[in-house]
Amino acid sequence: MPESSGNPEHPEDQDVVALAGETAPLADIFDKAYSFTQAKEAMELGIYPYFRPLSDTEGAIAYFEGKEVVMIGSNNYLGLTTDPRLRKAAKEAVDKYGTSVTGSRFLNGTLELHLELDRRLAKFVNKEAALVFPTGYQTNVGTITAIVGKGDYVIIDKEDHASIVDGCLMSRGEMKRFNHNDPGSLERALSKLPRDAGKLVVVDGVYSMGGDIAPLPEIVEIAKRFGARIMVDDAHSMGVLGEGRGTAAHFGLTDEVDLIMGTFSKSFASIGGFIAGDEQVVHYIQHHARSLIFSAALPAPNVAVVLEAVNIIENEPEHVKRLWENAEYMRAGLKKLGYNTGQSNTPIIPVIIGDMYRTGIAWGALIEEGVYTNPVVPPGVPPNKSLLRTSYMATHRKEHLDRALKAFETVGHRLDLIPKENTL
Repeated sequence: MPESSGNPEHPEDQDVVALAGETAPLADIFDKAYSFTQAKEAMELGIYPYFRPLSDTEGAIAYFEGKEVVMIGSNNYLGLTTDPRLRKAAKEAVDKYGTSVTGSRFLNGTLELHLELDRRLAKFVNKEAALVFPTGYQTNVGTITAIVGKGDYVIIDKEDHASIVDGCLMSRGEMKRFNHNDPGSLERALSKLPRDAGKLVVVDGVYSMGGDIAPLPEIVEIAKRFGARIMVDDAHSMGVLGEGRGTAAHFGLTDEVDLIMGTFSKSFASIGGFIAGDEQVVHYIQHHARSLIFSAALPAPNVAVVLEAVNIIENEPEHVKRLWENAEYMRAGLKKLGYNTGQSNTPIIPVIIGDMYRTGIAWGALIEEGVYTNPVVPPGVPPNKSLLRTSYMATHRKEHLDRALKAFETVGHRLDLIPKENTL
């Protein structure tokens, strides 16, 4: 092969480019997109359930492709998204502040309303300080990347939310994972780490697919023994556990948990997220979380809605009570029919089917019967653990729940998902 007259360290050297072209074909970074066929195959089979719009919703009832359906696939746990008081708060905030702040909280994007919400949330979860982010995803990514640096370790449950995993991958620390809700596995993971390294244990309070609660008392005891700090993602716990204040409150461990994260897109009927903890730690995150510093702040209407939702949760405990009554009613009914609901002990109740395609077929059959669920397949769940994710609201009435159970009975018999003799 003839020698190049150019410097191979410089890609602008045309001789080097030519020689490279002779030895390897040019790759197209879009090849992965052109070869992706799985979703279109599901569309052709009529079992593709994603990105399909709802035309209207009043909470417990929605309209899907012209059909009325009972909505048991929402995270609207307290049913507040259509509450007139929240709508009024949003409208008044639009009138006063407009539709956007057009800037980061670091610069021109902080309103007095944001600071009021920071203070209210800190008081709500009984921490010194709180900080509102534009989304829950950004809250986890920003917090973890701010706290976990080079030489540090972040230890997470294998079923933690993707935003936690992404925050770990973006940080300069090293991620370790332990078996789901297994304190012994956590202890083994921590025992292998250097004593002089910083450590952060991150768990979901309630797991969004399985609906099970983290064993926080055991996790706290083990983490503290190894000098690790503890962060709990309460996205699906706020408004649900601990009289609505989350997992740490549920277990009486608020003072033992270092960081509490929550989102607004579930019980708080808005969008956004927050992190709460010691004032100095939150102050540090505020000045180091890139997802906060380089994103526009939450619009005022969304902030106002959360403030009103906090008022309702604090002053009207009956919403949380009704939520749990509805969840227990459905859990008992699904188990009576013979469905596998896993380890769920919250208003998130999975119906585990196993096979990915049978799950898609069951989803479609339930739609035909007037019930909306969420089909979850790998990688959202482990292989052969595909499921229909169901979740319940305080605003579901008994006739809604009975209609859903009847649909599960009909579809279960039709598709041989449950024994024929199992009836309501």
